[in-house]
Amino acid sequence: MQRPKLVFAGTPDFALPGLRACLSADAKVVAVYTQPDRPAGRGRKLASSPVKQAALETGIPVEQPESLRTTEAQARLRDYAPDLMVVIAYGLILPRKVLAIPRLGCWNVHASLLPRWRGAAPIQRAILAGDPETGVCLMQMEAGLDTGPVLFSEATPIRADDTGGSLHDRLAGIGAKVLGAGLQRVIAGESLHATPQPEAGATYAHKLEKAEAELDFSRPAIELERKVRAFDPWPVAQAEIADERVRVWKAEARSPGPGTGDRESPGEIVATSKHGIDIACGEGVLRILQLQRAGGRVVGAADYINARPPLRP
Repeated sequence: MQRPKLVFAGTPDFALPGLRACLSADAKVVAVYTQPDRPAGRGRKLASSPVKQAALETGIPVEQPESLRTTEAQARLRDYAPDLMVVIAYGLILPRKVLAIPRLGCWNVHASLLPRWRGAAPIQRAILAGDPETGVCLMQMEAGLDTGPVLFSEATPIRADDTGGSLHDRLAGIGAKVLGAGLQRVIAGESLHATPQPEAGATYAHKLEKAEAELDFSRPAIELERKVRAFDPWPVAQAEIADERVRVWKAEARSPGPGTGDRESPGEIVATSKHGIDIACGEGVLRILQLQRAGGRVVGAADYINARPPLRP
């Protein structure tokens, strides 16, 4: 079979292992599509996406349309005559006319076990919900949001210490693996079987909002522990401890000790020690292990306690 021509569409770090998988396959990546440069950092200077930077380093043409809905953008894609378009965290909607351009259609690498957690933030939503496992699906794209039939999938357990960042990195690697498996089959001239998604169990992973990062101590401690893990590294959980606003980077849910956690109101400090700051919750106690004051660095609870006026349970 003649080497298939691929167009790759992606933007953030999560897409980089998938781009490398395409470059390693016996296929020709004729173009990379990515989001337009955006202001970033304190100086708000225009910055290229990680995918754009990688594409330029390898000499692949880069396209950055604001939309794929225009006839000009669609004509430009058609000029590349792709056999397949691979999409990973691109950030733009692909209209029906775009989906129909590649001979083999468009594939999407999605970081969940579909149909659970369709949408923008499947990694964090899986942690927040306390799911025991998640995974990656290689999906044949269709007009609906993450509703297309699944070509390959692979699951991974969500570990007790997984954060949004650690799970992101693991799933990015798994995504490259399932994408590579699909590309090998296509390059070998094999037909792929796509399994339609069941409607039962479908959930939507809404985009993360900064306002969600607030820790509400009236909620169960285990729920707050999952929020701290899910929102690391962004947007980072926040709370008010003894009248000071802090960012919470690491915490664990604990059962109340003898005589504690029953009489205290949610948000009250139950105990402080070198091991952490225990705060009463609607159910259980949340032990703060690592936190960050405004303008400061991330420190352990013991260092925080020593650096401020006494915390009194």
